[in-house]
Amino acid sequence: MVTRPPAGRSRPPRHGVARAISKRGLASRTQATRWVQEGRVRVNGRRVQDAEFPVRPGLDRVELDGQECLPAERLVLMLNKPRGLVTTRQDEQGRDTVYRCLADAALPWLAPIGRLDKASEGLLLFSNDPAWAARISDPKTGPEKTYHVQVDCLPDAAMLAAIRHGVVLDGERLNAISARLLRSGTRHAWLELVLGAGRNRQIRRLLTALDVSVLRLVRVAVGPLSLGALPKGRWRMLGPKEVATL
Repeated sequence: MVTRPPAGRSRPPRHGVARAISKRGLASRTQATRWVQEGRVRVNGRRVQDAEFPVRPGLDRVELDGQECLPAERLVLMLNKPRGLVTTRQDEQGRDTVYRCLADAALPWLAPIGRLDKASEGLLLFSNDPAWAARISDPKTGPEKTYHVQVDCLPDAAMLAAIRHGVVLDGERLNAISARLLRSGTRHAWLELVLGAGRNRQIRRLLTALDVSVLRLVRVAVGPLSLGALPKGRWRMLGPKEVATL
């Protein structure tokens, strides 16, 4: 007998079982798909091997190797990413990834929140909670991000104003919420730029359009969370209060 929802009440949303496992913070969708295909997953006691088998969150019981797949406790990790690593689990070109820094830690599944490109460094967050991570990454709901950028010139007030005003490239407006000079030498200078909406290689594309070359780019803060004195290539878990500030 099929149980139907009361009249006037919408049916609960359904997700593929692999996605449902991933959303509970237990694995990436790719890993969850592999578990399903290996026959390790049951839904309401029935073994399934189709990663798209529909599951009703909160209603259907999903098990992995006989154990119920309950939502994992949210974990958030902060890494001081070194330059030269790519922000991905596996790289098709065989380059070193940010997971090299986590390799000896026996950590549960964690995914990067946003990206830092290979040449960039600094504060990179990881979490096992995809929904929370999406809110942090969303320019409408996520915190601002602060960068220290070494450039190959000595910016004046007009250039800082141009960085704040921004440019339009490929239909996107690229600009910084704020831009200020931190320090300068005889040929180079360091700027502090604050971004709201994060777009792919936004700072590099913006400064290149203004005929400025980036020598180093370091993310030093996400919202009120600062990189602080965390050494290059090292990581630490965030406490509940730090997570709440994000």
